[in-house]
Amino acid sequence: MTHAVPVPVAGAAPAPIPLREIAPWALFAGVVVLVLLYLVGFDQGVTTLIPGEMVHEFIHDGRHLLGFPCH
Repeated sequence: MTHAVPVPVAGAAPAPIPLREIAPWALFAGVVVLVLLYLVGFDQGVTTLIPGEMVHEFIHDGRHLLGFPCH
């Protein structure tokens, strides 16, 4: 039993991905990053969107690990 071995074609390159296909994913990733940055870095006191200490206590150690002061 013989197996066919693919032969590389000279000059073959992957097709570029059009910007209009990347843009929605880049926008989505940017929004996710900003939300995570807010939750980790800015969710304290006056700027909080979620009342109480639940979010702060949930991510407290992560804040210190990333270098955000919170005390």
